[in-house]
Amino acid sequence: MWRVSIHPEWRLARGDAVPLGLPPLLRLLARVQTGGSIAAAAREIGLSYRAAWGLLRDFEQALNAPLVVKTRGQGTQLSALAEKLLWADRRVTARLSPTLESLASELESELEALIAPVRSGVRINASHGFAVAALLELLNQRQVPVELRYRNSTEAVAALARRECDFAGFHVATGAYQVASVRPYLQWLDPEQHVLIHLALRTQGLLVARGNRHKIRGLADLARPELRFVNRQVGSGTRVLLDLLLAQQGIAPSSVNGYANAEFTHAAVAAYIASGMADVGFGLETAARRFQLDFLPLLRERYFFACHAAALRGPATRGVVELLRSDEMRNVINALPGYDGSDAGKVIGIKEAFTTTPEKKTRPAKRARPAAGRKARQ
Repeated sequence: MWRVSIHPEWRLARGDAVPLGLPPLLRLLARVQTGGSIAAAAREIGLSYRAAWGLLRDFEQALNAPLVVKTRGQGTQLSALAEKLLWADRRVTARLSPTLESLASELESELEALIAPVRSGVRINASHGFAVAALLELLNQRQVPVELRYRNSTEAVAALARRECDFAGFHVATGAYQVASVRPYLQWLDPEQHVLIHLALRTQGLLVARGNRHKIRGLADLARPELRFVNRQVGSGTRVLLDLLLAQQGIAPSSVNGYANAEFTHAAVAAYIASGMADVGFGLETAARRFQLDFLPLLRERYFFACHAAALRGPATRGVVELLRSDEMRNVINALPGYDGSDAGKVIGIKEAFTTTPEKKTRPAKRARPAAGRKARQ
């Protein structure tokens, strides 16, 4: 089975000068940053010490600024310019990787249809998330043909209704916000035709710059004019949840400095904050931990795959459900900060998942918010 890999690459050029290809330099700088040694960094990427220094000097001359600073007793450290280049690259990767992964998956499907047309695969449209990425990796390891398209939750569920995919990934809040957060998707889901497959329970909250020097304590702080916020794009499930939280607290989106400033993934939001371009965002705990940010939990949500009930009788879709139920998949999900994979692979009806009696609708809501905070802090 053929695999397509597409990686972002960017270059620098002044005016009409020959563009500078950054990937070799960025690999070297990343290792200097973690190890504090040019010699060790050069060995790790397969360069001689002389070649590594030559690479640094060429770029320092072109940029007219130092990239590394030698300090007695502290080894080699990166300059402010080098740090900014690395953060820029991380933002590029965080923002573009889901799009490139989707494109690679589409190209794989096209090649597979030409080379091995008898093999049947699965089509997944899903809101981007760390557990979804982990599932894709395991499917690839098992040589399962899969076409993955990352799109927002509403688009994914709409695609399922049009039979453009086999699985549609979306997420909804638990507790008091469940009814409102699931409403955009119910217009596309038919309880008589569709079922839900549980992927994970996960924690959403405020991603705060490391050290929390602005003393952010909760959602009400977003209205402080000095704070710079970075949002998710319109139509994303996370943006829907944020709007529900703001409305519940009586906070007008127009009062949030940066509300219109949007990124397309949780990782991109985290990278934006970590690079110093914003002070706070709203997203997954996993993204905060990966970029060494502080995290303030606000709520828990369930991530589901919706599919046609009849499709579960097919070998390809049944194989995905069996993988979700495996200990391997659950262990991978549980290793993600803020994720719980205990119910992964559980198949439930739409009414069972979202329809409650008035009494049940009130009581769990009172317990949901503090329970989420306690669990996230444990």
